[in-house]
Amino acid sequence: KPATGEGAEIKSAGSSKHSVSSVVARNQQLEDSLRRTLADYQNLERRIEEERRQLSKLSSLLLIEKLLPILDNLESAQAHLNDEGLQIVIKQFKDVLEAEGLQEINAKGAQFDPNFHEAVETIWGQSDNKIVKVVTKGYMVENKVIRPAKVVVERKSSDQNKQKDVSDTEEKELGDYA
Repeated sequence: KPATGEGAEIKSAGSSKHSVSSVVARNQQLEDSLRRTLADYQNLERRIEEERRQLSKLSSLLLIEKLLPILDNLESAQAHLNDEGLQIVIKQFKDVLEAEGLQEINAKGAQFDPNFHEAVETIWGQSDNKIVKVVTKGYMVENKVIRPAKVVVERKSSDQNKQKDVSDTEEKELGDYA
């Protein structure tokens, strides 16, 4: 015999409360899952955009590295020709490279720093670790050295006279073979 009356309504209300609370809990789980998925997607978009920027920078850097020898050759030609038109072209070329973030490493007269300079020759003189000549210009992009400046460094020697005496002695010992 089916239950009728107040007892039946209580059972029905209890199962309805249980059913509503499970639906609310499931809804909360789905909302949390949706939030996590949306956050993961936004993180993925940011990561992809950062990778695109890095790839663009790398491409630009590789191109700049390929163009530097050409700039060196143009500047070398200008030193010999002293042509006004060539000077304009060099300036335009440098402006484009600077717009891409290229910076020349100022070396002449500076203190030698192995982080920015590569010593190709050392001469004895009055100063210690002073750059006296730039053989090849160095460049940086975003404060990262892409090519160190190749320089001649002056070294101070308290024994300059001894060095000279040693050289003279070697020449005398070698005679005609030197």
